[in-house]
Amino acid sequence: MFQPGLKGITAVETKLSEIDGGNGHLSYRGKEIGELMQGRSFEEIAYFLLNGSLPNPSEYISFKEKLQASRALEPRLLDLIRQLPKDQPMMSVLRTAISAMEDSGESWPLSADGAIKWIARLPSIIAHRYRWVKGYEEVSERKDLNHTANFLYMLFGEEKREEEVKALEGYLILTMEHGLNASTFSARVTTSTQVGYAGALTAALATMQGPLHGGAPGGVIDLLEEIEHEDRIHEVIEKKIMNGEKIMGFGHRVYKTTDPRADALKEVLVNGENQPEWIQLALKTEQETIELLKKHKPGRDLYANVEYYAAAVMKALEIEPELFTAIFSSSRVVGWCAHSKEQSENNVIFRPKAKYIG
Repeated sequence: MFQPGLKGITAVETKLSEIDGGNGHLSYRGKEIGELMQGRSFEEIAYFLLNGSLPNPSEYISFKEKLQASRALEPRLLDLIRQLPKDQPMMSVLRTAISAMEDSGESWPLSADGAIKWIARLPSIIAHRYRWVKGYEEVSERKDLNHTANFLYMLFGEEKREEEVKALEGYLILTMEHGLNASTFSARVTTSTQVGYAGALTAALATMQGPLHGGAPGGVIDLLEEIEHEDRIHEVIEKKIMNGEKIMGFGHRVYKTTDPRADALKEVLVNGENQPEWIQLALKTEQETIELLKKHKPGRDLYANVEYYAAAVMKALEIEPELFTAIFSSSRVVGWCAHSKEQSENNVIFRPKAKYIG
């Protein structure tokens, strides 16, 4: 049977995540994402995806210390990052840097420990490259900060407030893994040839870079900037609905009801103290948009997706749009590595048929 894009075709069996789009559920290894992430860190969820169980205290400390010890980039990699043209997109820089990293000595099947340096170094590459291009003094990693706090410190040159760190950490956890999407499929196909993480991640990053996949929440930021103040929400949204315009950040290709990742991220933001004004604006815009859609488009329910609240987080943290897809990738690298590891444990090289129509 021929199915363009393999849509609806089951290509792998996995224990990593399950998506129930019709009912709005997402689970990592059988645990509902909203419940799983409550009170847990990036490091704990990454360990869980890679190893299949939540870490006990000693396992958590060991994993966290290994990540911290793996953040520093060797001089030749820093030189490469600085030698690439300044107008080269961040995703291209990531792809080039990862393909240049040493992956010799990796075991087969791939191991959880082997994934650590890739997860640790993507944020370092982004931060070093960003500050070098902007002409800012580059900032070295700090081993006393957790994964997300250290990334923000390296990016901005100063520590961010706890609620800001938690907001970004929530986004990173919620985008770690999401089934057999295009970039994850690329990683598994490449791994099936029995290469290491470097090859699989290079392929995944190249796939993520495509505008039909990685995308960015830039359109949501444009919407929030157009609204600007709470008293303009009704006017702007109603006008877009009446003109038949797409409301950016609402609706999802997979989820036919609420996006569970959006709900979970919203809960993190609502429970945070001292909410930045952009997050307050996003919360009120979502509420008013849903009400207006029900009024003008009865029977066509649309809900905010994870990119909607990701945009609010990025805007509140003053992270520039050019970094959005790269930061998304610095989270999804956990899922890519977990899938590559899973593929290597029961490997069959991918070799589908092509139907000749000439």
